Amino acid sequence: MNPSHDIAVFIRVVDLGSFAAVAKEANLSPSAVSKIVSRLEDRLGVKLLQRTTRRLVLSQEGETYSIRGREILAAIEAAEAEVTAGRGQPRGHLRINTGTAFAKHRLAPLLPEFLKKYPDMTVELSVTDRRVDVVAEQIDVAIRVGPLGDTSLVSHRLGEVRRIIAASPAYLRRHGTPKQARDLLSHNCLHLRGFSRLAGWPMYVNGERVLLPVTGSMSCDSADVLLDLAVSGIGIVRLGDFLGEAALSAKQLVPLLDTCHDDDPTPLNALMPPGRQNIPRVRAFVDFLHGKLRTANQRSLVRQV
Repeated sequence: MNPSHDIAVFIRVVDLGSFAAVAKEANLSPSAVSKIVSRLEDRLGVKLLQRTTRRLVLSQEGETYSIRGREILAAIEAAEAEVTAGRGQPRGHLRINTGTAFAKHRLAPLLPEFLKKYPDMTVELSVTDRRVDVVAEQIDVAIRVGPLGDTSLVSHRLGEVRRIIAASPAYLRRHGTPKQARDLLSHNCLHLRGFSRLAGWPMYVNGERVLLPVTGSMSCDSADVLLDLAVSGIGIVRLGDFLGEAALSAKQLVPLLDTCHDDDPTPLNALMPPGRQNIPRVRAFVDFLHGKLRTANQRSLVRQV
């Protein structure tokens, strides 16, 4: 009997919600998975899972055991990784998840340097704009822009993202340059759909913060597409400054209304399942990323806190 193996199987049952899913993942039969959980329950003398015809429900004892079990497994992995890392640099496979825009414009350009620094590590980068279940999908580090909300994950503050308003030189030649916030009401403003928590663009008018109800001919759920449209001259865009950094440097976009725009600083965090923050390969990546963002040049969209 291997207690840590039994704990790991039980936790995957909790994460995936069925014996069959874990059986497929672990190349076991569903009955074998069920027996492992039953063995744990017999040893502990409590029911960890309430089995119904439709689903598995954690008992109170099961919830406590799953929390402590995760901590135990993470501690074992951290101890083993630390011992093996003593023979050299951090090693192993690192699973990272982040959104499309941050992956393309900020993270991906840094990964070659990271892998060169840590040649015994491999990286699996999952890129999606949906909110993934970090624990269930066995992610080591998730990079998130925005408020954390209620989370059991361990967070490490990397910095913050600010917004810019910008347009292409061609658009400004054709339509003029807005000089004050309310000028935006007569311009074609491109709208990022589905991500903003705001009903308008936050601006300062006569010293008062207002949500300006800008309008335009185009909305899209991809910040990257809006960036391309703004560069092509279709309208004015408001987006995270890491997205516009290269276009601003290349003079493809011109920043607008810096003095009256609320740039809405939003936290940027690394999120990790409890215990994984102590694993050397995870710690190495978070420290590397934090350092790179901290030393980014003044036009970087991420400002350190």
